[in-house]
Amino acid sequence: MNQSLSILDQNFVLYPSGGIFWVEKSTLLIADVHLGKVSHFRKHGSAVPFKAIAENFNQLTRIANSFEASSICFLGDLFHSSLNTEWKLFEDWVNSRTEKIILVAGNHDIINPLKYEKLGIAIYSEIITEGFLLTHHPEEREGVFNFCGHIHPGIRLGGLGRQVLKLSCFFKTENQLILPAFGTFTGNYYLEPKSGDQVFAVTKNEVIQVC
Repeated sequence: MNQSLSILDQNFVLYPSGGIFWVEKSTLLIADVHLGKVSHFRKHGSAVPFKAIAENFNQLTRIANSFEASSICFLGDLFHSSLNTEWKLFEDWVNSRTEKIILVAGNHDIINPLKYEKLGIAIYSEIITEGFLLTHHPEEREGVFNFCGHIHPGIRLGGLGRQVLKLSCFFKTENQLILPAFGTFTGNYYLEPKSGDQVFAVTKNEVIQVC
């Protein structure tokens, strides 16, 4: 189940895998996929399941097919590090899509921009449109609402007894919304909401507002 939000008279749909669909712009926002991270860690001896590579691409395909957006905007850290075997899989995925693909570069996006240009992917340091600021790192800037990633936000929820449930989340403050990491092998940074903040926890099938 998705969650819908209205911000600055624009409509957004929060999707369980961590993406946001901007209805009026027909644009899908996704942050921190970290493609190539699984292969990077496996190369250095970490016991990361190989199927995690396919899951990233399957998840991208599912969310893209769900909304049939005209464009997909990645809010940084699309690829985790330098080129590895997952780049070819990424090329194949891009070539299978009809959407315009945009990258707002993050700190992990160190691959030569020419590689993206050959795939028809435009790269920006930030985008400002319709009163919204799209970045990788969280930015507090007067007069705009910021969509960003980088933090990999998570929330701890208390259960019965001393049980604690840890979930990824969308973390919204007055002028900012931080997207959860989209990648399957990323980890979370657990945030403590303040008065007025809104937190939307992400489960496998639902986005649930918890505060």
